[in-house]
This record gives sequence, structure tokens and C-alpha cells, in this order.
Amino acid sequence: MPILNRAAEMQEEVAGWRRRLHQNPELNFDVFETAAFVTEKLKAFGCDEVVTGLGKTGVVGIIRGRRGDGSTIGMRADMDALPITEITGKPYASGTPGKMHACGHDGHTAMLLGAAKYLAETRNFAGSVAVIFQPAEEGGGGGNEMVKDGMMDRFSIAKVFGMHNMPGLPVGQFALKPGAIMAATAEFTIRIKGRGGHAAMPHGTIDPVVIGSQLVGALQTIASRNTDPVESLVVSVTKFHAGDAYNVIPETAELAGTVRTLKKEVAKSAEQRLRDVCAGIAATFGAEIVLDYDANYPVTFNHPEETVFAGDVASGIAGEAQVHRAIQPLMGGEDFSYMLEARPGAFIFIGNGDSAGLHHPAYDFNDEVIPHGVSYWVKLAETALAA
Repeated sequence: MPILNRAAEMQEEVAGWRRRLHQNPELNFDVFETAAFVTEKLKAFGCDEVVTGLGKTGVVGIIRGRRGDGSTIGMRADMDALPITEITGKPYASGTPGKMHACGHDGHTAMLLGAAKYLAETRNFAGSVAVIFQPAEEGGGGGNEMVKDGMMDRFSIAKVFGMHNMPGLPVGQFALKPGAIMAATAEFTIRIKGRGGHAAMPHGTIDPVVIGSQLVGALQTIASRNTDPVESLVVSVTKFHAGDAYNVIPETAELAGTVRTLKKEVAKSAEQRLRDVCAGIAATFGAEIVLDYDANYPVTFNHPEETVFAGDVASGIAGEAQVHRAIQPLMGGEDFSYMLEARPGAFIFIGNGDSAGLHHPAYDFNDEVIPHGVSYWVKLAETALAA
């Protein structure tokens, strides 16, 4: 079945919602205006129940079908923006300096709102649909907070589905895979305490800059020499801060970075190896090295049966040739992983066309995607809950 006529007719209205959200980006859990906008729309659509404050600032709308005795499926969109200064020059560009929707969460929220409006009008399904609007995907773990708040049990959600736009994938195409589709993430901070002194007399110091440089090189061996080459592992040092003067060897230095993996056992091994490297270099140079390691989002793991189902729904809209069912996993993280740990489901990508990449200051969600995304959500609900 192709794009729904009603979804195509709604495009400009949904794009208007999207652009309003784009102009008013909010970060992390502080999505108060966004959540209020979503709540207002869901109530106006006639949702049977609208619950706010889940996972701090999340919103859930419940839409019951013509027969309410079936199961409930959850469909999730994220609401938060990023701490980036926008350079798109669009007339609807961010009105808040230093904040922008650089990952398309404005589009995700708008498309799910469009689907909620359609489903509340037609109710051509049995059971219930839970439309889930989540805060704090960009590092805050809002998905985990909503799960911990009892969302799945409260609304008797049996299965849950998520969607994210993908720059570079043509508009009208979809991509997914069973199993690990996005990586587990971790962040680390390494604090080095040496002995400072005059730069002209380095023999009297324990130089934290040299030690930090050794660490940067040694950490790369975790992936290249300590991990099976067929496994996926990224260890990236992204910060290195030390010193303030040309002629002073500083007392301390600080490094930080991220670890990305697709398997729990690889993640555990990488963490232990990182600890071993820090301890070994500390002993070698006589420095004090303290490692703070924070395991963050788990692997986003698509359940096999639900992945086939989601791909079939996408195929019904776009055609089988436009659905890529075996994409390579991405090493980015996604806290929809927590919902997939709590319930079976699947995460799918939808093409954003030839746009700037995610998290880039020139990125903008492509409004031509809207009819495809709305149609996907509607047909997923109606097919999963066939009356």
C-alpha cells in the first residue's frame, strides 16, 4: 500500500508543527514547552488519555480502537534538541542561541503527532496505541527514565517501535536489521596527577602531558590489538586539557572520550583493558592516574520477529526495493535501547535525503519525509492491531 492520501494532505500542517518546534529547541529533560505543545495537540485530537510527567517530562497519549479489547503497542518519538549553534539560515531557524534541532527530533515528534491525529480520527484498529514522546535522548537517558516510571506496565504495552531519520538515505526509503542496530555507549574521564615544574628542567618533573600522550596512543591498541578484528569497537579520546603557560610543565592533565561496542562481552573487556592501560602507564611514569568510567546506553537490539514485521509495513508503503533489511549497524548510541530491553520491538531508519549529517550545525529535517513517516506509523498500528 502506498503513502496514505490523508498523510499527504496533512504534510503542510505537520510541517508547520515541525517548524514551530524547530524554532524553539529545548535540551535534555527541560523540554517543558515542547511537552506542553505535544500535550495540547494530543488532547485536541481526542486521545482517550494523555499522561504527562513520565520520565520527568515525557508524554504518553492513549488512543483506543473501535474495539478496545486487543493489545497495546507503543510508538516512540524523541523531543530534545542539541547544544549546537544553527547555521542553516532557514526562516524557521532556532530562536535560541546555542541550541538547535540538529538530529531531527522535531521531525520525529511532528510525524508521530500526525499519526496520532489520523489514528484518533479513524480508530481503524482493535486494542490501543500508546504514542510515546520522550525527553533526553541526547545523553540523558530519558527512555530509561520512562521505563523506570513503569510506562510499559501502566499502559500494558506489549510491543514497542521507534524510528529515526537517516541523512544520505533517499526520501521514501527505509533501513533496518535484526539484532544489534546501534551501539552500546560509555564515557570515560582520565585525570593525571604528575609533578609540575619549569619547562627548561623537565628531569625534575613528572610530565602529565607526555603521560597523557602515551595514554592516547596506548588506548588505540584496545581496538587494534586487544579485540578480535571482526568485532566492532570504537575507543576515541575526544578531550585533552593541560597547562596554561609556554614555560611551565603543568601538575595535572585530563583526558576524556567514548567507547562504543555492539556486544556486552566486548564492552566489558574494553573497560577492563582501559583500566589496565591506565594502571600500567601510571606505574611506568610514577604518576597518579584516576579513571572514571560510565557505562551509558546499552546496545539497541531489534527483536527478529518484530523487525520482519516493521520491514513488511515499510515495504507496503515504499515497495520492497526501497526497504534495506540488512544494513550495517551504526556505532552511535540510542536510548530506545532501554525500551527494547523492556519489550519486544524494532527500530527503523527513514531516509532524510541529501541533507547535512546528524549533529551538524547545517542539518535540517526534510519535510518531504513527513507523509512517509506518518504513513509508516499509521499502517504499523493498523496492521499490528488489525480489527
